[in-house]
Amino acid sequence: MLHMDMDAFFASVEQLTRPTVRGRPVLVGGLGPRGTVAGASYEAREYGARSAMPMSEARRRCPVAVVLPPRFRVYGEVSRRVLGIVREVSDAVQQLSVDEAFMEPGELAGAETGTVERFAAQLRARVARETGVTASIGAGSGKQIAKIASGLAKPDGALIVPPEQETELLWSLPVRKLWGVGPVSESKLHRIGVQTIGELAALRLGDVVSLLGQAHGSELHRLASGIDDHPVEERAEAKQVSAETTFDVDITEPGRLQAEVAGMADNAHRRLVSSGRAARTVTVKVRDSDFTTISRAETFSSATSDLPTLAAAARRLTAVAVPPGTPIRLVGVSFSGLATSEQEALFDNPADEPVAEPGPQPEPEPEEQVARQWRAGDDVRHDEHGHGWVQGAGLGRVTVRFETAATGRGVARTFAVDDPMLHAGDPLDSLGWS
Repeated sequence: MLHMDMDAFFASVEQLTRPTVRGRPVLVGGLGPRGTVAGASYEAREYGARSAMPMSEARRRCPVAVVLPPRFRVYGEVSRRVLGIVREVSDAVQQLSVDEAFMEPGELAGAETGTVERFAAQLRARVARETGVTASIGAGSGKQIAKIASGLAKPDGALIVPPEQETELLWSLPVRKLWGVGPVSESKLHRIGVQTIGELAALRLGDVVSLLGQAHGSELHRLASGIDDHPVEERAEAKQVSAETTFDVDITEPGRLQAEVAGMADNAHRRLVSSGRAARTVTVKVRDSDFTTISRAETFSSATSDLPTLAAAARRLTAVAVPPGTPIRLVGVSFSGLATSEQEALFDNPADEPVAEPGPQPEPEPEEQVARQWRAGDDVRHDEHGHGWVQGAGLGRVTVRFETAATGRGVARTFAVDDPMLHAGDPLDSLGWS
């Protein structure tokens, strides 16, 4: 089995379509007080910035970064082309998110390591040639090893793990590398002295089940022992993304409960962003000490992937659902009503702000174009110079860099904000694909 993971996907697509920022630190995400990083280029990661980090922290660590708003339509289009290539070379494909997938090519059944290496090299070269972005590939006897190998191969590499080397590789890794071990499970395992996958495999199954639960504990123990028979099969698109946790001790303090809800909203948001989608409905589920479960939901007029907006709704719902002082043993947050793009702008950018404002920008309607509220990061089209993107706006002027993935680094020109030749552009035009 093979696992392909696109390298720093959101940031790489921005560097592809905006050649001026190639080779420079790039952060994709929101700039609001609670804005988070949706994607960080490898240049930005050298400064310590990373995905899911608060944008304020990422900018402190990497003050030279170019900050750009997410453009999920563009990422989705590149993803569709990449997955189209994958489906041409493999009869079994399972897409996990907008930037990763498993595959099980029939021609590699029982193949030697060298054959798999050549296949991976050819596939990576074709993806880079036809889409302009790079991918890393891992391969092994099962999904677990393949996914770990692709992570170890990053960036822009491949790692094929022969069957006889799988146990040695797997057991030496931190337990968090095991697929399905999150912060909560990791903490529980660390408390009993389990740091590596090998140490988890050495535990008695009954001890793991007592610690992590029957289903979860059994599954992790099997994976840690190298038993992975999960097939590669296309899954139906998820109708929601969610995160929940059960507390060791019931929570009664409202502030602590709100903090836990915010954490679950953040976890669910990471999965939402990873899938390249936005959500219309936020649902909070709480379970009290008597095992009574209460759910409350809020639906927006249009889909959004803005974390502050989603988290604020979750906190409001929690305040309504839980009377003060109620002992709570479980809390969960889910996002549903999923869409592939957002339908409204959630942020206002000051006229003199030169840096990109967060959130994917909607296609302006004709009446919005008249207002000429250009924001850094917007895609624009000029009747004479073609497609470009806004680098900054203020004092009645707007500076546009005219370039696409196909043009190479372009020139920057400054116009009056109400220049009649300047219009809102289609983000997909930045790909330069015919």
